[in-house]
Amino acid sequence: MGIPALQSGEDVKTLRVPVANRAAAVLLVAAAAGLVLARRLHRAVEIALAGLAAPSVHIGQAGRSAYLLVPLLLLTSVLIALFPRITRRVLMALGFTALALAAVDVLAMWLGSPAGLLGGVASLVLFGWLAVRREKR
Repeated sequence: MGIPALQSGEDVKTLRVPVANRAAAVLLVAAAAGLVLARRLHRAVEIALAGLAAPSVHIGQAGRSAYLLVPLLLLTSVLIALFPRITRRVLMALGFTALALAAVDVLAMWLGSPAGLLGGVASLVLFGWLAVRREKR
């Protein structure tokens, strides 16, 4: 059994991704690359922000959200490229997840690594739920 040949007059279905969606996907990949390349700067900013939120707590645990944010940026760009109709939904999911990851960094400062780990897992579950949920009609 092979792939059936097209009959004359049949249309070939192609994936058409609007230019704005392509641009969003490329910008997300660029942001992920930027986070990887500017790892030290990103970590310094996160540590400074965490120090403002909890100045008396040891800040050695800060900076973990970038490690989860990079794969989420790449996954979001792939989802936008493959399913252009859900672009708004996955971008909103990415935004909420990024905020949750920032909160997880602060939470990990106050409660320690286990809280950070559980918060990171919860953030990933949040992204998945927000990205694939169906809207009520």
